[in-house]
Amino acid sequence: MISFKQRSYQKELMDDFTSAGPEMKQTLHELKIVNKLLGGNKVLTTALSKVIKDHPQPHYHIADIGCGGGDMVRLIASWAIKNGTKITIHALDANPHIIEMAKDNLKDLQNVVYHTADVFDETFAKEKMDIITCTLFTHHFTDDELVKMFQSFKHNATIGLIINDLHRHPLAYYSIKYITKLFSKSEMVKNDGPLSVLRSFKSGDITSVLKKSGWSMISIRWFWAFRWQVIALS
Repeated sequence: MISFKQRSYQKELMDDFTSAGPEMKQTLHELKIVNKLLGGNKVLTTALSKVIKDHPQPHYHIADIGCGGGDMVRLIASWAIKNGTKITIHALDANPHIIEMAKDNLKDLQNVVYHTADVFDETFAKEKMDIITCTLFTHHFTDDELVKMFQSFKHNATIGLIINDLHRHPLAYYSIKYITKLFSKSEMVKNDGPLSVLRSFKSGDITSVLKKSGWSMISIRWFWAFRWQVIALS
């Protein structure tokens, strides 16, 4: 019987940093559609608007951690143009094959810097950004790993951190399970979609881990469909 009381730590297929090829390409394509249709894009853009409004400056360095195929990078770039905000976007992913896909998908954008980087590497801890964003990224890690990662992010981010991730809930789990079973062409999506919900968070989970990591100015807001928007300020 499926339990939603505690986070699952079962690994997803996508957690293999060597994953590549048509299966990964199809997976990233379907994730793009899911994010757009189920409100994931709005979670990020409304958070960016709030943070930028409260912390005005001439130019921002914004990092998208776990950038995947670059969908959120393009969203951030479009948002910045619409709002007249000058930015440099840093697209980071630990999978070199995915970074190459992102470069190809985003070749028309001139203000993107690409990094093949592991967030737990000591060299990453030395990086400085104004804002760090994570979309459907944090649920891939255990609580202990998140504490270590968020501690690093606190050092990296001069303004703050934006998290856009899933709400662990039975309706979210069974909805994505049957939707992917019916419509997905990717075995990775069929496996990882429902599992990602089990690995995700209830509101107290994510705020507790952030506090353990040294973050204190934290706000959390629920969005349809079963998304958390978390803003933590440095």
